[in-house]
Amino acid sequence: MTQTTNPIVYVEIPVCDIDRAMTFYGAVFGFEFGTTIIDGNEMALLPFNEKRAGISGDLAKGEINKPTHDGVLVYFATHDIAATLHRATTCGGRVLYPVTDNGMGLVAEFEDTEGNRIALYQQK
Repeated sequence: MTQTTNPIVYVEIPVCDIDRAMTFYGAVFGFEFGTTIIDGNEMALLPFNEKRAGISGDLAKGEINKPTHDGVLVYFATHDIAATLHRATTCGGRVLYPVTDNGMGLVAEFEDTEGNRIALYQQK
């Protein structure tokens, strides 16, 4: 069967405190959130613009949502990786992997206020 989209279409980032997480991601990336409840889980919806490439997702608080350093790693695009990483640490996160040129672009990783390992990517 031929797929008509890229394989990943949506991402949920698990959180323990939805308000704290929205404050953190809002300050680090400038995001504004819509909120909803789906199947008893609180969701803070990340921005989505159909005219832009890429996917979106949400911050998800619920019994099955457990923040972790293990497992899937989500990369957020940024135009200024050093400034974004600085905002993350200023807002309560901590650097896990410093800004590094991986040959395709610049990457870095930080721990968010919920305990997730999150990555950044800046195109060359």
